[in-house]
Amino acid sequence: MYKALIAASLLLLAGCESTYYSAMESVGVHKRDIMVDRVEEARDAQSDAQQEFQSALEQFQALTNFDGGDLQRMYESVSDAYDDSAASAAQVSKRIDDVESVADALFEEWQDELDQISNDRLRRDSASKLKATERNYKSLIRSMRRAEAKMDPVLTALKDNMLYLKHNLNAAAIGSLDQEYKSIKSDIDALIAEMNASISSSNEFIESLRGN
Repeated sequence: MYKALIAASLLLLAGCESTYYSAMESVGVHKRDIMVDRVEEARDAQSDAQQEFQSALEQFQALTNFDGGDLQRMYESVSDAYDDSAASAAQVSKRIDDVESVADALFEEWQDELDQISNDRLRRDSASKLKATERNYKSLIRSMRRAEAKMDPVLTALKDNMLYLKHNLNAAAIGSLDQEYKSIKSDIDALIAEMNASISSSNEFIESLRGN
């Protein structure tokens, strides 16, 4: 029963997406246009996530450098920054999923329409462009997923430290987190570098689509 419900849900979602594409097509917005929009949205979500993770790191650093003041308020600032980072990470994943969804629809449609081109030269040229676009897309989605994969370890480390501090909110406990901060900083630096590479790939892919 449970598996049947999942299958039905997936079919419903697929149907909704198909209906959406058909509706957009009817007003002159094609899957290629939607693909460009969604890659831009995924790129922008990554850019926003970079800022949120960097902010969380800065808040955590300020806490580890605690030298008097309202400790509870500083902890709450770090906790809020973690929540913002987690929300941004979820948004990045959703945007990447959206890119994959329209890509599948676009390439399936493109392949089907090749058979409708009677001119051999035009059909070969279109087929060649399809293969090139698919190659570029696969490179792009790998880059996006690599950056996405680096978010969870950072969020896990931040959450671990938030829970530890929640149970041990005192100067001695905070003083023991210096090594934790260095490790998280290293992971966030790597995450931001991977996201920058993904953002660059997104820009290149968008230009390649617009150029075709």
